[in-house]
Amino acid sequence: MEPLISAHKLTKTFYSGSTPVEALRGIDLSIYPGEFVALVGQSGCGKSTLLNILGLAERATSGEVVIGGVGTQLAAESTFQTLRRTKLGYVFQHFNLLSTLSVRENVMVPLILNGVEVEVAAGQAEEMLVRVGLGHRIAAMPFSLSGGEMQRVAIARAVVHKPLVILADEPTGSLDSRTGEEVLELLREQCSQGVSLLMATHSELAITRCSRVVRMKDGAIEQ
Repeated sequence: MEPLISAHKLTKTFYSGSTPVEALRGIDLSIYPGEFVALVGQSGCGKSTLLNILGLAERATSGEVVIGGVGTQLAAESTFQTLRRTKLGYVFQHFNLLSTLSVRENVMVPLILNGVEVEVAAGQAEEMLVRVGLGHRIAAMPFSLSGGEMQRVAIARAVVHKPLVILADEPTGSLDSRTGEEVLELLREQCSQGVSLLMATHSELAITRCSRVVRMKDGAIEQ
């Protein structure tokens, strides 16, 4: 079985003035269809940097990310944009909903960016919102939602375009334990459909719900 996303010898170096800081040091990681992988480690260990690079939000200093068999080492920005729109879904701790758009319109965004007609996108967004238990809130604005509802909208937005891989950065960090468990179950449902999911987390509850745990320390994966 081929991985849906993999990292090969990833490094990332930042500079503090003239002093180099190695945020990632030779990361090798593969995630397979249906895996729900927890990425854990102390703050500053490189988890968010790794997620950003795997999510094509920034480029590695060296090494390569392969998504759905497509290598990115020498890829143009246009290829990055296409992969972000079509192969990846993102779930963030602080939701990142667009405050001027309704719940339905927020979920429509990835579909519209992929060229889906507005009426079709609206129908697909509504269907996904029903699946995450928010069919009664499709016309609501983000400011009127609870934290758990906002995260459900964020998950619907992340999966509505059927990505291969979902990247989640502390998706339960702003939620109470009951709501956090509900969100984890929604994410697990995606894995049951063959999606790969990589989640950076400090939550012991979240870790117990994952199929594999990858631990990071000082920019490297602990063996």
